[in-house]
Order: sequence, then structure tokens, then C-alpha cells
Amino acid sequence: MATYDPFRDLDRLASGLFDARRGPRRMPMDLYRDGDHYVLTADLPGIDPGSVDIDVDGQLLTIRAERTLTTGEGVKWITREREAASFIRQLNLGQGIDTDRIAATYSNGVLSVTIPVSEKAKPRKIEVSTEEGAPVIKAHESTEGPQPVDQ
Repeated sequence: MATYDPFRDLDRLASGLFDARRGPRRMPMDLYRDGDHYVLTADLPGIDPGSVDIDVDGQLLTIRAERTLTTGEGVKWITREREAASFIRQLNLGQGIDTDRIAATYSNGVLSVTIPVSEKAKPRKIEVSTEEGAPVIKAHESTEGPQPVDQ
């Protein structure tokens, strides 16, 4: 049998009264680079995928989502800790992002957004040319450490 805990109820009441985060909530997220794209994953449990809205305005990526809770007629709640909420997250993408090819998926309460790096921002080799007849010098990366020089 469950016991009554007045401190839990007091804590819940205080959190409800003094919660400075009323309004849109922040969603926990991870962001990492994997080769030629960034991957953003955000936890959005209990969110209807149709409520997720992602848009890009210039270099600002905005993610919005809504969690709505349904109540059946004649339902008597015993406890209700989950609440309907709005979630929002904004990121400044900076330069070097291909905003036209951003893609998103939602599965098992996790939103995944793939943000590709633009072709201009990818590393590339630059060939150095010389006057006609002279050998061409090509720039390349060395996987080895510094090499000793004979003098």
C-alpha cells in the first residue's frame, strides 16, 4: 500500500508556483559532426510527430514541438505529473552549412536532424603551379610526423 508523503506534494506545489520555465520548454539535445554533416538529436518523448515544426530563417534553425494530453470524459485523475507543453530550441548555424539539404526524422521519441556542410566549407586540396617546364608542386596532408632533414 502506498504511503502519503506530504513533502512530495509540497515539492510539487512549490515547483508549480515558482517554476520560472513556464511557457516553451527547452528540449535536451546532442550535436556532433560526422564527416560532411552535423547530427542533432533531441529528446521529445510523447510528442505527436505532426506537431514538430522545423524551419530555417537565414542561419537560424528553429525546432518547435507540442505535447498535448487527452482526457477522456468522466476520467478521475489519481496523479498527473506529465503536462501539456510547448518545446522550442533555436540554433545559429553559422557559415558553411547547406541549409537547402537539412533533413529530419522522428523515431521512438527522438528527433534527428541532419545538417550537411556546404561544398564551399569542405576541406580541399589546392594545386600549386609554376612556370612552364618546371615541376608542379602539389599540396597534400602527411599522415606521418616530421621527417628528419639531412644537411
